[in-house]
Amino acid sequence: MIYLDSAATSLIKPYSVSVAVTAALRTMASPGRGGHAAAMLAAQKAYETRELAAALFNMRDPGRIVYSMNATHALNTAFKSYDLYGKKVVISGWEHNSVVRPIYAAGAAITVARSPLFDKEAVVRAYRDSIDGAALAVVNHVSNVFGSILPVEEIALLCSKRGVPLVIDASQSAGILPIDSEALNADFIAMPGHKGLYGPQGIGLLLCTGNNERPHPLLYGGSGMASRSSDMPDYLPERLEAGTHNMPGICGLGAGIKYVLEKGTESLLEHERSLLRLTVEKLSSIKKIKLYCANNIDNQTGVLSFTVDGVQSEAVASALDEAGIAVRAGMHCAPLAHASAGTYESGTVRVSFCAFSTSDDVEALAYALTNICKRV
Repeated sequence: MIYLDSAATSLIKPYSVSVAVTAALRTMASPGRGGHAAAMLAAQKAYETRELAAALFNMRDPGRIVYSMNATHALNTAFKSYDLYGKKVVISGWEHNSVVRPIYAAGAAITVARSPLFDKEAVVRAYRDSIDGAALAVVNHVSNVFGSILPVEEIALLCSKRGVPLVIDASQSAGILPIDSEALNADFIAMPGHKGLYGPQGIGLLLCTGNNERPHPLLYGGSGMASRSSDMPDYLPERLEAGTHNMPGICGLGAGIKYVLEKGTESLLEHERSLLRLTVEKLSSIKKIKLYCANNIDNQTGVLSFTVDGVQSEAVASALDEAGIAVRAGMHCAPLAHASAGTYESGTVRVSFCAFSTSDDVEALAYALTNICKRV
């Protein structure tokens, strides 16, 4: 199988990740749950992964990096720290349902800062015109549908000047774009471990980068600390980490982050963009295909959406699957992004690359799509 769906999950991972997962399964118990060797080893490895994440994202205090099940869990935890009922919350027009649904469920009044696709200046203007009086602003660093990069640095500065707290969804940027948590000055930055960080499914991170010293827990239960208290501990990360840790996930994530640190985000991004350029070149010659890509490659990661004239996106993905090529099609859990791009009715077919994707993968994709388009 040719796997071109890394924006959903990085199926192909460094060998070190599987080694780390296996070691955790065989040798580790739970951190904070005993003083024996297996528990102490787990605690050591959990902290080492926090330190690796702190190095990658420029976090001064690794203890403010909280483990989660995924980015959705991390985002829900972040939003729990705000009283959003009836309050104005500003989001971009490119958000995933992991942002839209929990904010909607909290009873907030959502304002969408709408902007055209691949127009960073328009994104900043939309936030500038929208955030006054907001209780919270949220921004997607990179669209999971189109790979468009949003100007989080400018939005963070704008929010700071207007006194509006900011949450950043880094699901599609972590491990691919440089993220300087100290410079961004957001309250929270949420991310999964299983995409650009090459960890296994079921693990994520919440960077508690703001001044909120006592964020509100989403889950309550055992923490291994302050057990006599009826409340969760007052300090991070234990305050936001109820229950047994996913040590195989944490160790696999640590190995994945180490791989990203060794390769460097600049090198990983350039590899993806080189494949993006080749894909655009190959698919542009197929008449029935419409590509959604930036004129300036600096505005896009290695994610590309397209449609085929007269064919449902899901049918194209099914035909590619029969040809041995895995892609994603439809709404991508981001109907707001499709509405913003004008693809709400049709959806799109999405291809997304990783460090292990090759030019041969692109050639195979172009060959398969040429044949599909000839049949319709």
